Amino acid sequence: MVGIDLDTESLHAALSNSKRMQLKVDWVVGDIETVRNLFDTVIMNPPFGTKREHADIRFLRVALKIGKVIYSIHKSSTHSFISRWLKNAGAEFEVLMTTKMPIPHQYNFHHKRSHVVVVNALRIIRS
Repeated sequence: MVGIDLDTESLHAALSNSKRMQLKVDWVVGDIETVRNLFDTVIMNPPFGTKREHADIRFLRVALKIGKVIYSIHKSSTHSFISRWLKNAGAEFEVLMTTKMPIPHQYNFHHKRSHVVVVNALRIIRS
């Protein structure tokens, strides 16, 4: 398994969690665009694409190139846009679940101590 993120704090947390769960993961500091290998499964939590418009699409494009099956989290409020984009990309998908995801204050652009976002967990299959 390989995990990638630009944020070193996130990678330290992921490393700690993977060790606790006894998973062998090679954690890499890097940008999603640098991934060249092919994988059976991609699991990702991309930026929602609302602060920086369509930032999530950049991740979906790469995931569809490198993975056969993709599991991804997206804001429910963007579902119609994501659905159209995936259909145009020729991907099949289903909503596995809709849930509330608390987001703590982590970045300068966060104005609240925490915020709850309704998200969809998607299973996407590259055609």
